[in-house]
Amino acid sequence: MCQHHGCLSRRRFLIAAGAAGLLAACGSGDGGAGGTVVPLEIERGTSCALDGMLLADYPGPKVQMHYSGLAQPDWFCDTIEMFNVYLNPEQARLVTAIYVQDMARADWNHPEGNWIDARSAWYVFGSKRLGAMGPTAASFAAEADARAFAAEHGGQVLRFDEVKSDMVILDGGALHDQSM
Repeated sequence: MCQHHGCLSRRRFLIAAGAAGLLAACGSGDGGAGGTVVPLEIERGTSCALDGMLLADYPGPKVQMHYSGLAQPDWFCDTIEMFNVYLNPEQARLVTAIYVQDMARADWNHPEGNWIDARSAWYVFGSKRLGAMGPTAASFAAEADARAFAAEHGGQVLRFDEVKSDMVILDGGALHDQSM
């Protein structure tokens, strides 16, 4: 029995290793570790991966998250959603690129283009400006733009790596609504 169990474990290991190799090979041409991922543009029918909302219908910064082995990114109508998914311990897919919009250059009410690397962006949490899902984290390419936004609209300026999972809970504000 023990020998058979050992063979089964070795077989599972070899199957898993082969699958991992295939995923790595598939990802190299379309944004995998060896490929270059470029941001896409929001189209009229582009919808949020979490709730199906059409991105073009809502204000605030949008996000596209690219994964190894997948040609199309997941889109998010809000930066809070992106952080929630990215920081989720169950997130097992290899993220090859994340793009957010530079809100110093994009129109807040109808943001288009102006994609920047999310991991090098500056974020303003807790401002008075609302995004698609209510309170959002405004994204900026330059620290000076983030600080100017915070001075005008309130909030705290943070880097990508400073954002913690308890800051991006997707409760829709229901836990904080005293009128419910």
